Amino acid sequence: MERRSRLFDSVVVGGQPLPNRIVLPPLTRSRATDHGVPTPLMEEYYRQRSGAGLVIIEGTVITPQATAYPRVPGLYSAEQVAAWRPVVAAAKRDGAAVYAQLWHVGRQSHSSVQPDGLPPKAPSPIPITGFQYRSANGRIPYETPRELTTAEIADIVQAYGTAARNAVRAGFDGVELHAANGYLVDQFLNDGSNHRTDQYGGPLENRTRFLLEVIAEMARHLPAGRIGVRLSPSSDWMDAHDSDKRALYSAVVRRLNGLGLAYLHLVEPEIAGSTTVDRPADSIPTASLASLFDGAVIVTGGHDQESGERLLADGIADLVGFGRLFIANPDLPRRFRTRAPLEPLRPAGIYGGGPEGYTDYPSLAISGV
Repeated sequence: MERRSRLFDSVVVGGQPLPNRIVLPPLTRSRATDHGVPTPLMEEYYRQRSGAGLVIIEGTVITPQATAYPRVPGLYSAEQVAAWRPVVAAAKRDGAAVYAQLWHVGRQSHSSVQPDGLPPKAPSPIPITGFQYRSANGRIPYETPRELTTAEIADIVQAYGTAARNAVRAGFDGVELHAANGYLVDQFLNDGSNHRTDQYGGPLENRTRFLLEVIAEMARHLPAGRIGVRLSPSSDWMDAHDSDKRALYSAVVRRLNGLGLAYLHLVEPEIAGSTTVDRPADSIPTASLASLFDGAVIVTGGHDQESGERLLADGIADLVGFGRLFIANPDLPRRFRTRAPLEPLRPAGIYGGGPEGYTDYPSLAISGV
């Protein structure tokens, strides 16, 4: 007799009952307009993937200064809010909860895309090394960022709150704070990118201050129980180095645990940004961090149905994210339920373009299975 799939057990997240434990994690696809406005093509993409229990919409920038790449969506203008509404409604079609991932890239941006034409701002004037920026004219070195003043930090905190308020207005059920992958929040957390000597730098208490201030500001506009946080504790993607990642992220998770959040979203050690890597020698086992959090835990990173089931059975995760599989299989939950074959991911169209590699992957109904 075939074992019952735990992936299809219902679960409550943020006070909302979800039909299953399958998550569409945030995946940058670059199909917004040049002004960060969601498009009808995005509406179709999320409608196709609405069978997930939780849909976390792709990284969505909180200000024009927060972006690094063309055609990523935003949540800072009335036009964007209005354009998000049909997209969110489409993603909710089959009963999913839908969260917006709020994003600021910090030093991962470049002067060529900054509104003032100057280098981006970050916690400290420390450039990214070992990686290159993907500009319109090819890969180029990252610039030395400008150091944020305390007044500018306060402005960014407020911008996160405004984006959270706009997410509610657009119909989102909640928001996820992108604190992973070496982006701005992660830059404050890691001592390799944060050399500040004020209240935002130095000891762990100071380096976590920005993260906690952002969450508190967002919680002015929606309940803390509708806010999730994504971390990539073992990754050094985009030069996200810390002298003691285990101590850092254990402290971060313990502090998040007392806030009554919707969930903690952990990226597996074998994932760096959008790439698969060997597990780092100093990696932190996902299970050890998950055990420090009393609420719902999402785990994402290279999983298939079998490994996802093990995460649930072992009590490590409450929900599992499937990124690449969901790109190539818009009806992934149905394929999991019926044990149908999975479509392979095609490199063309992952970032930018039109329907090809975005909305043209077949569903079971179309393929005749």
